[in-house]
Amino acid sequence: MPTSYAMELEPRRWSHIPIDTNFSGGGYAYTEADIFLDPTIQAEDVELKMDTWVGRYIRSFEWFDKTARIGVAQGYQEGKWTGLVRGTPTTVNRSGLTDTFVRLAVNLYGAPPLKGKEFVKYRTNADVETIVGVALAMRLPTGDYIDDKLINLGKNRYAFLPQLGVIHQRGKWSAELTGQAAFYTDNDDFYNGTTLEQDPLYFIHGHIVHTFRPGVLATVSLGVDYGGEATINGVNKENKKKDIGWAASFTYPIERIILKATYIGTRSQEDTGFDSDTVSAGFSFYWQ
Repeated sequence: MPTSYAMELEPRRWSHIPIDTNFSGGGYAYTEADIFLDPTIQAEDVELKMDTWVGRYIRSFEWFDKTARIGVAQGYQEGKWTGLVRGTPTTVNRSGLTDTFVRLAVNLYGAPPLKGKEFVKYRTNADVETIVGVALAMRLPTGDYIDDKLINLGKNRYAFLPQLGVIHQRGKWSAELTGQAAFYTDNDDFYNGTTLEQDPLYFIHGHIVHTFRPGVLATVSLGVDYGGEATINGVNKENKKKDIGWAASFTYPIERIILKATYIGTRSQEDTGFDSDTVSAGFSFYWQ
């Protein structure tokens, strides 16, 4: 769920799906976090409680004899930040739309473009399989943003996230590994009229998935990110990110509706950043 404050530990993003199929769904996430800010901001003991609602749509299709998909996700958030600002108890509330995410992915190896009975037959016989995919995700500056406020739901800048992933399935088990880099445009309307620049943030995450029966899945995940140091008006903030995240999820189908429950935890390995715990529940369905 990319529009929440949790690290993006999403499994099965390269999985084989039938072409010419529509997928839609929604979800809710609740996040609690301890936030560690630059000492120059003079804010201490900052805590966050965030409610996130997300809607998502994906369309699969054949592209140059490969299985491809394009998707869009939009969220709405209500957040409450509490802490001490210059020693005074302070509360900040924000609610509104998040930035929009768009993702285009193509499976380069494995996962042939199939649908209907051909897809079912292939998946039934695919006991051992390797899939390799590439994708480009984009974060669009559509979220609520107030340029004279330090805390915002939107980022007021674009982010481009190229991704490379591989899945290896063997029987009821599969392992997935994804690498990603995030490149950011500048925010020329940052807090108090300043300009925010940010170095690329690198992220790698892996997942182990066990299939009990078709559609019933349990997943454990682990991820790390590094980089993303910020510069404000040419002054380096020395706030490089270094986080560890982990997750567990369970998926269960009812007819054409797929239900999913997830827990995600993150911990910063630097003096600035945030430690968070997120629980989420979602559903998705498909049609052709």
